[in-house]
Amino acid sequence: QVQLVESGGGLVQPGGSLSLSCAASGSIFSTYVMSWYRQTPGKQRRELVASMATSGTTTYASSVKGRFTISRDNAKSMVYLEMNSLTPEDTAVYYCRFARGRTEYWGQGTQVTVSP
Repeated sequence: QVQLVESGGGLVQPGGSLSLSCAASGSIFSTYVMSWYRQTPGKQRRELVASMATSGTTTYASSVKGRFTISRDNAKSMVYLEMNSLTPEDTAVYYCRFARGRTEYWGQGTQVTVSP
């Protein structure tokens, strides 16, 4: 059974930093695209924050470019999100997603709150 578990969320002041981790179990994910999404209250859709392909190519939302960094460890089936210079607009539930073709797996989400 595949399971993705995020960790590292919490409360941080504006300008602060947080590091998120997502650990996967139940399969081998080295060939999967690993991504982070976020969802804020009142929004139905989850927003893509950052993504890393198996080649190492990264994609970032324009709102986080230069502040967030995604990385992955294929041997450990983990993906990370380093978040710097956080603003209240970054407040959301953050989800990791592993995908390959039509197959996708999601974590349960971790809350990130940026507030004075």
